[in-house]
Amino acid sequence: MILTDLEIAYIAGFLDGDGSIFFQIIKRPDYKQKFQIRTSIAFYQDTTNRSILEWLKRKFESGYIRDRKTGISDYTIVESKEVKKILTLLKPYVKLKQRHIVLGLEIIDKLENKKSDKDFLEICKLVDEFKKINYSKKRKITHEFVSQILSP
Repeated sequence: MILTDLEIAYIAGFLDGDGSIFFQIIKRPDYKQKFQIRTSIAFYQDTTNRSILEWLKRKFESGYIRDRKTGISDYTIVESKEVKKILTLLKPYVKLKQRHIVLGLEIIDKLENKKSDKDFLEICKLVDEFKKINYSKKRKITHEFVSQILSP
């Protein structure tokens, strides 16, 4: 991924305005803790302007673009290593989502070093904090929910 400072600043502004950073706790029965922390960065645009999302995808060399029936397209990156790389790159330039980036990088770092159920539950608490800064109201899988499953 080779980007100029100007391109990085532009992408940071795009993320601040028409993007999202989010972390979710997802049920995964095949995982040791029965859950996964999904990391995501998404950029949204009217489908008539899909070309800007295609440009981003070429620059980041990861993720996928989806066209919704609503006339909106989104470019989403979920691979944790890629999300970390992008958050780190954009951190000095982002204004509105600075808290999101700091907390997101903390979550990813803790995920990379998790060794126990206790560690995983601490990460779930941080994901709940992310829910608050994103004003998310629909989430049902929270630290409390995971704790009930992991604690006999």
